[in-house]
Amino acid sequence: MIGRLHGTLVEKKPPWLMIDVGGVGYEIEASMNTFMALPDTGETVRLFTHLTIREDAHLLFGFAREQERELFRALVKVNGIGPKLALAILSGMDEDAFIRCVMDDDIKALTRLPGVGRKTAERLVIEMRDRFPHWQNQAAPATAMENMPTTSGTSSRRDTLADAEAALVSLGYKPAEAARMLSGLDDGQTTEALIKSALARKLSS
Repeated sequence: MIGRLHGTLVEKKPPWLMIDVGGVGYEIEASMNTFMALPDTGETVRLFTHLTIREDAHLLFGFAREQERELFRALVKVNGIGPKLALAILSGMDEDAFIRCVMDDDIKALTRLPGVGRKTAERLVIEMRDRFPHWQNQAAPATAMENMPTTSGTSSRRDTLADAEAALVSLGYKPAEAARMLSGLDDGQTTEALIKSALARKLSS
């Protein structure tokens, strides 16, 4: 099991990134919350990881905080929730927000997440109550979104929008819906910031 990686961030294209560790490049899929906490490429990064082994692939998922990885591991134990959907859930809201939704029976908020219908939301509320990690009652840490870097991207505005739309689609949103989520947003932002704004708009609608 690969539990943590410490190396140089060489590429980030949401929801994928690559870390060079001793000359070996590890491809990792991460939530948008984790992406907001990443430094610029070329800088050192440390991520907690979870390895999923399938017959056709070894999939590595990365998390900026150990608490996020714990919640990911709890989510994939729920019937019908695979790694991709768990990552989409964690991209739409941080750990604290998810816990509040479950404890408050907020089915409506959960169904705003991609791939989460009413039945899945109800299952999450029922099954996750007893699966929260030990830190559920601790004070919430600052979310990765709140600590998002403010550095500007180097790609063109069109490429930034295209990358943001592709990332939203990879999270489970339909292309037309992803385009609507990005419509009217400031395209001078970085890809990560655009995705953050689009997700915030979706969850508040």
